[in-house]
Amino acid sequence: MRFILPVGLIATTLAIAPVRFDREKVLRVKLQDEKQANIIKDLAQTNQLDFWYPDAAHHVAANMTIDFRVSEKESQSIQSSLDQNKMHYEILIHDLQEEIEKQFDVKEGISGRHSYAKYNNWDKIVAWTEKMVHKHPEMVSRIKIGTTVEDNPLYVLKIGKRDERRKAIFMDCGIHAREWISPAFCQWFVYQAAKTYGKNKIMTKLLDRMNFYVLPVFNVDGYIWSWTQNRMWRKNRSKNQNSNCIGTDLNRNFNASWNSFPNTKDPCAETYRGPEPESEKETKAVTDFIRSHLKSIKAYITFHSYSQMLLFPYGYTSKLPPNYKDLAKVAKIGTDVLSTRYETRYIYGPIASTIYPTSGSSLDWAYNLGIKHTFAFELRDKGKFCFLLPESQIKPTCKETLLAVKFIAKYILKHTS
Repeated sequence: MRFILPVGLIATTLAIAPVRFDREKVLRVKLQDEKQANIIKDLAQTNQLDFWYPDAAHHVAANMTIDFRVSEKESQSIQSSLDQNKMHYEILIHDLQEEIEKQFDVKEGISGRHSYAKYNNWDKIVAWTEKMVHKHPEMVSRIKIGTTVEDNPLYVLKIGKRDERRKAIFMDCGIHAREWISPAFCQWFVYQAAKTYGKNKIMTKLLDRMNFYVLPVFNVDGYIWSWTQNRMWRKNRSKNQNSNCIGTDLNRNFNASWNSFPNTKDPCAETYRGPEPESEKETKAVTDFIRSHLKSIKAYITFHSYSQMLLFPYGYTSKLPPNYKDLAKVAKIGTDVLSTRYETRYIYGPIASTIYPTSGSSLDWAYNLGIKHTFAFELRDKGKFCFLLPESQIKPTCKETLLAVKFIAKYILKHTS
């Protein structure tokens, strides 16, 4: 006997199956000249290439090394095009689904205890925020700064003493959903700050004299989606008018030269900037919070992945910021300090020339608002695992990054008024 399912039920059943990436590949191509750059741009127009580095086809330029994801179906023809044009490429990831599954390479810790060596989903992170406040009531408080499109809370953890007037640093993680190592760092930072206060000389001095505002997950809806439906999701989950494509790139939604790049106008693009600056609830919550604490916030640090870079303004122009020398000095020492732990090499510089030009970024917005020390970390790695850094690398990544963040904080304490 055959059962016939009602259409609605079939649709829901189909909609719930998470996206799989079986035999999808990630290719890295070293472009020699303008001609090769144009070949890639042409391929991108006729094929579904998901650009991982840079984040869109229009940034592709001569002498650049680019990474992109390609479906199993299209990988043969893409590879033969590259071969025909004598272009140098390597396959970074042979089977994306396999790499996704291999990410979870750390055994579960003690049940009921929050693990800093594993990637944690949103429910675990929310429970963790409550636990941190409960465990360190004098040191940690939780502030709800707004809600997301899907009505999830946006929580900032304030670490430090009650005094609002002290210097502060605002840090956020997870603005792009698929960059899981980023929220892992924010959790590690809060944990280490609370745990080592009174034991570690530098951390004690910092927390005695300044506050940290930490947003562990900026793009909550996108992060949840990357856990449940599509591991490679980047944007938030807002619906776009006159388009079936979902989501805005929150790091193109800030009011910093928001309208300057035409390629961010397409709602289906990974770098879609949204209908207007601060159109997204998440962006608005963060900008409102920072504006209302502008007197005390002396630095803004945002965490992304991957490529091992420490970036500062500007992204939308190749013009250097007025305090360029100061920013470059901090970034140089910061990356040097970071490398002392495991010899991980970072490069540093302004966004536009070090990674690629961007418009509407949180970093440029915070700088233009008057926060003169703004930095973006692009965490590990350089492309072996890309966005799929295995859990076994979480702790080393967090430990080395913490050294750089502590150095920046010490510098802010000493050199800002």
